[in-house]
Amino acid sequence: MKILLHVCCGPCALYPLSVLRSEGLAVSGWFFNHNIHPYQEYLKRRDAARRMAELQEMELLEADEYRLEEFLANVAEEPEKRCGYCYASRLDAVAAAAKDAGFDAFSSSLFYSRYQNHDLMRQKAEEAALRYDVPFLYRDFRPGWQEGIRRSKELELYRQHYCGCIYSEKERYLPKG
Repeated sequence: MKILLHVCCGPCALYPLSVLRSEGLAVSGWFFNHNIHPYQEYLKRRDAARRMAELQEMELLEADEYRLEEFLANVAEEPEKRCGYCYASRLDAVAAAAKDAGFDAFSSSLFYSRYQNHDLMRQKAEEAALRYDVPFLYRDFRPGWQEGIRRSKELELYRQHYCGCIYSEKERYLPKG
């Protein structure tokens, strides 16, 4: 079975990749993270995903697009709902790519993070699966959180300090007062 795994970043993809491969699945990666802010952060994450793919001998397909303005236009009125748009836009993209390239199913390394809204991500993935008529392969990768961190440090992959969008950057670095 051929799986297209959305890769949010190199470190977060390590554990999901190992789990899916241990199940005997053929995994290719898909990098599409159009709303990472600032652009230099986007480049660091893209390059870390490329390096991880090379080290893990995984094919990495890319939609190397930086569409900050589109992201902001879709979330600026209600920034507290931004994650739903973020999940949907990336999961739609991987579902469409999986369908177009003839993959049997898709999944995402987003399901590795213990900081994301897991239920909302799953809902958006299942909606994308219906929209593009390609199965969504659900796995909860959160149990491997520490293993993924350990492996990313061993491989000296760039590890980010916030989710990625301009709002999460603000939440991470703005002093609480």
